[in-house]
Amino acid sequence: MRLIQRDSRLLLTLILPFGSVLKNMTKPHKEVVVSGMRPTGKLHLGHFFGVLKNWRELQKNYICYFFVADWHSLTTEYAQTEVIQKSITDIVIDWLAAGINPDQAVLFVQSQVPEHAELHLLLSMITPLSWLERVPSYKELKQENKIKDLSTYGFLGYPLLQTSDVAIYKAKHIPVGQDQVAHIELAREIIRRFAHLYSTNILLEPRALLTQGAKILGTDGRKMSKSYDNCVYLSDSVETAHKKFMAYITDPQRMRRQDPGNPDVCPIYGFHQLVTPLGQVEEINKGCRSAAIGCVDCKKNLLTHLNASLEEFRDKRKALEKNPKVVYDILKEGSLKASKVAAATLREVRSAMGMEGYASK
Repeated sequence: MRLIQRDSRLLLTLILPFGSVLKNMTKPHKEVVVSGMRPTGKLHLGHFFGVLKNWRELQKNYICYFFVADWHSLTTEYAQTEVIQKSITDIVIDWLAAGINPDQAVLFVQSQVPEHAELHLLLSMITPLSWLERVPSYKELKQENKIKDLSTYGFLGYPLLQTSDVAIYKAKHIPVGQDQVAHIELAREIIRRFAHLYSTNILLEPRALLTQGAKILGTDGRKMSKSYDNCVYLSDSVETAHKKFMAYITDPQRMRRQDPGNPDVCPIYGFHQLVTPLGQVEEINKGCRSAAIGCVDCKKNLLTHLNASLEEFRDKRKALEKNPKVVYDILKEGSLKASKVAAATLREVRSAMGMEGYASK
């Protein structure tokens, strides 16, 4: 990776995973993993424990393409595009601070690789409308979101754009939660239809790589989500995070300090399971059930371990915020790498469909 910075030693320290050194690593195998994030605002602890820690492990063993899905953001944020551009820099800073390594994975912005859009166009010609309408999340999200008008082709067709995102790199594995499995099955159907129509297997059928999602609940006890305004953000200061955690709803049935609690329904206990040493987690479980410890002490104990686990991340994040050019350079170089691979796949697709045009003459 070429870094255009005077203090390269500092910047290399910033972008490398915790405790690693810069080197050209040989992957154990050549299977491809593709995953992306929509830039619709700041990342929170749910992203850190549920996605980024998983990406950090995947990059060690696979050829990984991690992209900022700005076109996907337009499916719901088309009327408020100002949030998209700002979010791109913010979330990539979080990726790098969390240990996502541009020497182990290709990091890029979706809209800077236009081949995604052309493959999406070509695949749209062979995809039945009914296939898109039956995707479970399509109707569910439309019903849940009453504020925004989601009766657009972009929203209906975003699973097809997802298909293009993974097919263009011939991805073998797609890390997803259970709610996204239907999208992977749609991608497999579309690619099988392509193979049948054009008698070729140039596009691979991806497989869902189910990830064990960490149980991350927000300050109100619901799933941590920007739409619920219940998040602890990765960019929050130690002081801000402290205030949010001290205001967390715990076991709603535990009304008084002397009442026994149930850690299984407490969001704070879920965090303990992620950052607190196992022996102490067991003690907290017993102490909560017997009322030997109160919720305030439990929260303070958690913050000690959480702050320790995020200390290096926060230090790297602060340093990267002061050097945004390193983010731009990484994304620019990643987009060039991704474009090279995507263009090669697109040439094969055009050829199979008889669409080479005059450019190949």
